Amino acid sequence: MKKLLTLSCSLLLLTAVKAQTSSSEKKYAKILEKTFNEQQAYNTVWFVEQRWRLAGNSGFNESIYQVEKILQQAGFTKETNGEATGILTYRIEKRPLKHVTWEPVDASVYIVGDKEPLLQFKTNRNMIAMYSASTPAAGVTAELVYVGKGSAKELEGKDLKGKIVMAETGIGGVYNNAIKSGAIGAIAYSMPRYNQPAKYTNSIQFQGITYTDSVNQKWGLLLSYAAKEKLKAALDKGPVSLKVMVNTKIYTSEELTLVANVRGKTKPDERFVFSAHVQEPGANDNASGVGTLAEMARTTAELVQKKKLTPQRTITFLWGDEIVSTHRYIHDDSVRAKGIKWGLSLDMVGEDIQKTGGTFLIEKMPDPSAIWTRGNEKHTEWGGGELKEENLFPHYFNDLLLNRCLNEAAITGWVVRTNPFEGGSDHTPFLNAKIPGLLMWHFTDVFYHTDADRLDMVSPVEMKHVAKSALTTAYLLTTANDKTATALINDITRNALQRLQTEFDLSKQAIQAGGDKTKEQHILQVWCDWYVKALGTASDISTGGGGKTVQQSIEKGQQQIKEQTGVYISQL
Repeated sequence: MKKLLTLSCSLLLLTAVKAQTSSSEKKYAKILEKTFNEQQAYNTVWFVEQRWRLAGNSGFNESIYQVEKILQQAGFTKETNGEATGILTYRIEKRPLKHVTWEPVDASVYIVGDKEPLLQFKTNRNMIAMYSASTPAAGVTAELVYVGKGSAKELEGKDLKGKIVMAETGIGGVYNNAIKSGAIGAIAYSMPRYNQPAKYTNSIQFQGITYTDSVNQKWGLLLSYAAKEKLKAALDKGPVSLKVMVNTKIYTSEELTLVANVRGKTKPDERFVFSAHVQEPGANDNASGVGTLAEMARTTAELVQKKKLTPQRTITFLWGDEIVSTHRYIHDDSVRAKGIKWGLSLDMVGEDIQKTGGTFLIEKMPDPSAIWTRGNEKHTEWGGGELKEENLFPHYFNDLLLNRCLNEAAITGWVVRTNPFEGGSDHTPFLNAKIPGLLMWHFTDVFYHTDADRLDMVSPVEMKHVAKSALTTAYLLTTANDKTATALINDITRNALQRLQTEFDLSKQAIQAGGDKTKEQHILQVWCDWYVKALGTASDISTGGGGKTVQQSIEKGQQQIKEQTGVYISQL
């Protein structure tokens, strides 16, 4: 996957939402605290993170089948005639991969003359670039040639035939240029600043090279900061030769997607969809999402069987290839897609924040903070693209999930923050299909995408916080009557008024600093319009269709927002 930041009114929201926790929410929070077993979630993370996972490879498939066992033990039955065959069902969808899959087996790099390896796979499991071919079993020995950033111009005129090329850049480009020039392989160093490579000197981020064919494919290796510095120091003293051994598997396979359903009683075609991607080799990214979601499914099945939960809408749990599987789930069945009301992605949800530095975040759907990112709002180091007003997605889902997380935080001290929309994970296919979609994740993580993302970086307690908040959100939205819907709408109205207060204060500061008054008034108006429209979407919260009291709550909230905005704009 992809990806610190606070909603400027988070502390205000925390106080307000805590006071407004509904009886339904209290009930769900209590039973989830007892029923969700964070150790079982952690055990699944342990199983999954041992495997280097890419769609179609053995590690990916073994992880899927491990989750299947958990579902079976929880009471889910395999579909025979489609989703309508039972309350708790699952299926594994199988499709031929359009391309070959790949998995690493072993690798080592020695500087000729040294007894100890420069790198070896058992301690740096990301050192082999994805889709690298194997060397002969005994390895290869060749001279190392340093080419700076590895551009075609820097390689021009150099004798690279039969040699190993080293560059300080991503492996993809230098590999292509090196192989075209007759090199037998390429070695590269490229680490983002947020990985703090000069501090964590042995970390390596995974990368890949282009696959051509079984005959012409060569290999690429990735360096840690320490390995890169050692090689450069050796090159400063004279010629360097390396002995390289790479062992990988490249083969045709099939893509697996696991889908489990807890069928809604009265509106089974309307659904809340959870997703967690299986591919990527890390513990937090994303074995923690896989393990958390597996335990969430088990927990939900137990509550349904004990009649402590009766969803009126369907709750779907999906495990697969990031973005690919969620996109397909939405687009393969147009009738099913019409009933998808919410999508929530779990990606990097288990981080021990004391070790990784990653803060728990909700990545919001596009709201005005993605255009005017100010105050305590910040993008992550992942970064956000340019959004325009026509790209905004007004919906109550942002605040509804945030409020559930803040309620959990009020009880436990959990740190909850948000970031403006950035994209790059399983929430984006939902948004692209105009379906409300959110992401629960952690960033900035100094071990993100590196081989230091292992089990000891995962917190069972953190996974439980995420799971309780996510499941409470789903349970409320799949069981809500008019009373619950009205309470949630009132919460969102308070959120809107608090946000307007925050933006008003920021606009006053901007004008006092010489900012344009018309622009600041416009920002307030856009926030007003966003929340008015967001409240308008709340008519679908109640499973009963939303009666008079629900509509009155929406209209009252919209009026309050408009009136307050008018006051603020007049005071600028």
